[in-house]
Amino acid sequence: MIVQNRKLCLGSSSPRRHELLRRYGLEFDFYSPDIDEVQFAGEAVRSFGLRMVYEKAKKGCHQHGDAIILAGDTIVYHDHQVLGKPIDREDAQRILFRLSGQWHQVYSAYILYDAQSGKYIDACLCTSVKFKALSSEWIEWYTGIEEPMDKAGAYSIQGLGTVMVEEIRGSYNTVVGFPIEDIFWHLLNEKWIEISNEK
Repeated sequence: MIVQNRKLCLGSSSPRRHELLRRYGLEFDFYSPDIDEVQFAGEAVRSFGLRMVYEKAKKGCHQHGDAIILAGDTIVYHDHQVLGKPIDREDAQRILFRLSGQWHQVYSAYILYDAQSGKYIDACLCTSVKFKALSSEWIEWYTGIEEPMDKAGAYSIQGLGTVMVEEIRGSYNTVVGFPIEDIFWHLLNEKWIEISNEK
């Protein structure tokens, strides 16, 4: 079983991230940070992701000052451009036509922030994803359902969007929400959680 030596608080209302933490037996509170997610001119994509997670974590410090705060940010990147969540169905279609038959990168930044001491661990990992050639009929149908509308890059790899994927190089979990395998390892190494054989 997992023994949590410190309270964990997730700075996200994402169902995908909630599911990843529960799958690893972690208990947590959560909040929804309200920040301005705009990339600065000339800001590198990794720097952008790390800045976003730091700002998200800081939003929770006052209310969750005794916790380890975990925040994540997922960035879809293609041809030197960040592809955010589509603003409408037509925008989702434009994104998918652009990604059709192409490789793109999914950057997943995360931070583990000790709200008591101010110590933190952060990283930004990258997974490359290649899409199959997508027909206009598929794109028309897929963008007619709700799934792609609140997702960066206009697709959900853990949903029906998985049928568009031809190949992945890197961590699948990175594309879903964040690299939980890395996060869990840091929680163990910092003694914020422990593994117990007791039932």
